[in-house]
Amino acid sequence: MNRRSVLRAGAGLLAGGAALALPKAAFAGTAPAADPTDGWTQSSFTYSWQKPWNLDLSDRHSESGGVHRMWVYATDEPFQEDSSTDPRTEMRWKNDYKTGNRMWDADVYLPSGTDGASFVQILRGVHPSGTPATDIMLNAYNTGGGTVRRYDGTVLKTNAFDTWFNVKIAHQASSGTGTIKVYFDDSLVLTVDDRGPATRYFKNGVYNHGSGRAEARFRNIRYWTR
Repeated sequence: MNRRSVLRAGAGLLAGGAALALPKAAFAGTAPAADPTDGWTQSSFTYSWQKPWNLDLSDRHSESGGVHRMWVYATDEPFQEDSSTDPRTEMRWKNDYKTGNRMWDADVYLPSGTDGASFVQILRGVHPSGTPATDIMLNAYNTGGGTVRRYDGTVLKTNAFDTWFNVKIAHQASSGTGTIKVYFDDSLVLTVDDRGPATRYFKNGVYNHGSGRAEARFRNIRYWTR
């Protein structure tokens, strides 16, 4: 896929200090929202690396204290010598699937300055001719203190730079059109259809569609099934 084309495919107290006891009915409707992983099972996963073909992984990745740090430059080579795709440093998950309920889950840190880079996606590795190569991509842009968009369209988060936040992508895949839900810090921020039947897999890291240097960090990476 040519450069950037993938972005087009968008407690109250009483006066005397005593605690005020309220009846349970007073809290009706204020129960905390259900955890997005309720009813799901944490499962094992494996992955391989994609990075500039002419560099060692250590040139574009480090790991310390459970934090994976990945970066890439717009001038880097693609992951294969004969590829026309953008440069990347990514974990390519090996848990390919066609149907079923799958969830990618991780804490994400986007350093300031990252612009036009995908940090997590569902890639349609095998898909019917004429259909898109991805079901979803979350991209970081250097505006609004760090803006996260679905592709280059819908804004999902601002002020995203230089802070950890949790991201969950839940995919209910079927033999027809499935549903994708995105959660930030366990709050639902997006529900969309996928792009139809395919064999797909998760990827996370930095896939640089912009200019300059792009970086993303990940910790507590987990995989859920249901």
